[in-house]
Amino acid sequence: MKNKFAWIMSPNKNWDDKKDLITASLESGIDAVLDLEDLDNIHKIGNMNVLSNDESSDIFLVGIGGEGDGTFPLNESLKKSKDLTIAKDAKSNGKTVCAFIKITDKAHEQLAVTIGKVVDYIILVGTDWTVIPLENIIADLQKEDVKIIAAVKDADEAQVAIETLEVGTDGVIFEPNDINQIKEISELVDSASNEKYALKEATITNIKSLSSGDRVCIDTASIMEPGEGMLIGSYSKALFFVHSESLESEYVASRPFRVNAGPVQAYVMVPGNKTRYLSELKTGDEVLIVNSSGETRKSIVGRSKIEKRPLILIEAEYDGFKIKTLLQNAETIRLVDSKNNAVSVSSLKKGDKVKVFIDDQARHFGMSIEENIIEQ
Repeated sequence: MKNKFAWIMSPNKNWDDKKDLITASLESGIDAVLDLEDLDNIHKIGNMNVLSNDESSDIFLVGIGGEGDGTFPLNESLKKSKDLTIAKDAKSNGKTVCAFIKITDKAHEQLAVTIGKVVDYIILVGTDWTVIPLENIIADLQKEDVKIIAAVKDADEAQVAIETLEVGTDGVIFEPNDINQIKEISELVDSASNEKYALKEATITNIKSLSSGDRVCIDTASIMEPGEGMLIGSYSKALFFVHSESLESEYVASRPFRVNAGPVQAYVMVPGNKTRYLSELKTGDEVLIVNSSGETRKSIVGRSKIEKRPLILIEAEYDGFKIKTLLQNAETIRLVDSKNNAVSVSSLKKGDKVKVFIDDQARHFGMSIEENIIEQ
């Protein structure tokens, strides 16, 4: 599943009025704004990318055809940027380039496909918007390294865009009217990015105490509720559901931001159906928080803490497929059983059932691929 995103287009207001809407957008997780006038002022608000035809903009904007429709205006300089030469020159100069195309007929649709093979982003504006032109452009550009963004007016249009042709557009851009609209669209887009994993019940076949190893604690910038944790394991295609430290214990206070993940060589699921080695994680990286239904949400790593701790080997089997993982040997480390209860590794026994995720495909550099890889 693609990670979806939302951008905004500055409303036609004076700076004081639009500043509040841009600030609210940034606070809602929107990190880019199309604005042709206030680049410097926007940068003072926070770390937000500005799309503009200004040479110093974060993302260089090229307007391709169209005269604007009032809702999504283009200024004179953008109207004149009608060929591929400007985009190609900007790319050759190392700029990140976004094309802005108003789809008024089949010719503009074909032009969008052509320019989409050159630029990094393409914003599509529909005058008489229907799903069909969007479907065509998505299909034609699906193998190209370009992010497709649909200009929308409200949350309903945003939902259609990000769901079109199953994969949908990569993002949406809209002109903010008020804070409620900003929050509604940003939450919709964020929810659409959340992956879901089909968790299975594997049977514990062996438990063995081991000597010490370098164990990783993942401290996130999120509060995890009981029933949430991460997918972690020694095999990239077979991960255990490791519960967070959100539960109280007689031995230690809860740490609801933490997952005691396992040794440095283990894998953890991250956004985009990819895995990372625990040893690679650092502050600012993204990981996936999962619940017992397999639903996920993204979180940021606040700290990755590595310490030498005694380990325990957990072996399980699902439908004849054997999987293993190493965890810290401590009462506060928990897996999740078939009844969605968090079970300490210290009380696990043979025959117990725990939740796991088993991928049908192998992984190469963390990405799921069709390849036969043996892990043992």
